[in-house]
Amino acid sequence: MIVNDWIHVFAGTFILVGLALGTWVHPYWYFLPAFVGANLFQYGFSKFCPLGIILKKLGVPENRS
Repeated sequence: MIVNDWIHVFAGTFILVGLALGTWVHPYWYFLPAFVGANLFQYGFSKFCPLGIILKKLGVPENRS
């Protein structure tokens, strides 16, 4: 898997976990998916993603070739 794939996996996981925790634990957990959504939104404009930088430093390939 490449960096972009991992970013989608992490974002989807954190959104689902945040929604589940917000539903069954405490409503403040809804801030987690809101933060992830805001990060995805700003990435669309700036192309800056902290998780992408971390994954690249860990050696995850940027493309499939």
